[in-house]
Amino acid sequence: MTKKHNGNCDSLQKNQNVEPTVESATEAVLFASDEPLSAERLADIVGTGVKQIRTHIKNLNDKYQANNNAFRIEQIAGGYQMLTLSPYNHWLKKLLRVRSDSKLSPAALETLAIIAYKQPVIRADIESIRGVAVGEITRSLMYKGLVKIVGRAEVLGRPMLYGTTKKFLEVFGLNSLKDLPKIEELKKPD
Repeated sequence: MTKKHNGNCDSLQKNQNVEPTVESATEAVLFASDEPLSAERLADIVGTGVKQIRTHIKNLNDKYQANNNAFRIEQIAGGYQMLTLSPYNHWLKKLLRVRSDSKLSPAALETLAIIAYKQPVIRADIESIRGVAVGEITRSLMYKGLVKIVGRAEVLGRPMLYGTTKKFLEVFGLNSLKDLPKIEELKKPD
């Protein structure tokens, strides 16, 4: 699924008699947000309870599916976000033309995968697995906001420990690290 971009449409409201409901307010907040919002945060913003937020999200998704809409509200990175369904990715890619600096090289993807599965992990362990130096790649992943320093190891020299960020979950469409594919699922078939 892909995140959509939106704008404010004050002029439309002037032409319609819109009576906001808690459900439509929930939808509006999710539509305008460029990051996942927890049920608690949504409840606080629209002035209702967490249980009601979950009910409204389910109702909205039922309506979207019944209307054959191109988007759904998904649980991602510990919150809810309005996302475009993957069958529409072809057109969205044409629209967005992803910048080359946001793309990850195979080496960066490999390093990121090691960090994601082994975290918290020290650079020496990543280099041991990859067989090459990863300092520059790790810095690049940190610059892109996908990796962060999560502490220091309790070993000689106290090297930094690396882990993934909330942005990593968002970019890869994961609600939590538990949603990463199991390593067995990633092995090539015989």
